[in-house]
Amino acid sequence: MKFPARSALVAIVITLAIAYLPARSNDAGIMNAAVLDTTDGQKIFEEVCQGCHMNGARGAEGAGHYPALANDPTLASREYMALTILKGRRNMPAFGEKHAIGFGGPPATLSEEQIAAVINYVRSHFGNNYTDKITAADVHALDQDAH
Repeated sequence: MKFPARSALVAIVITLAIAYLPARSNDAGIMNAAVLDTTDGQKIFEEVCQGCHMNGARGAEGAGHYPALANDPTLASREYMALTILKGRRNMPAFGEKHAIGFGGPPATLSEEQIAAVINYVRSHFGNNYTDKITAADVHALDQDAH
């Protein structure tokens, strides 16, 4: 077998092996959020969102722009946050089950209940003091209206 053919075969075997590895909830994070089995907003933020928005939701600049969520006046709108998480915005990926895109594997998704939980957590922490809550039903309704 020539080298390029052998390399291609090895790549296929490795890809298949990775694709069929069992997912474990303690491995949850942005690349496999679908296996995150919690509705605790803080845990969801720490496992999925904090990787980009950083500890303390302070954001980051460098290879990309990850906006700060701390003391963020745009978070006054629960709907804005829900639509951003559901459908994505600019370079932020979509986490809604109907909108997420997988790159070489299943997409990272959050349930409507998880989306509501992380929104309520972020909007009431990191210097944000928004007390009106969003529910999974509200998120669902927004997803139905989103085009």
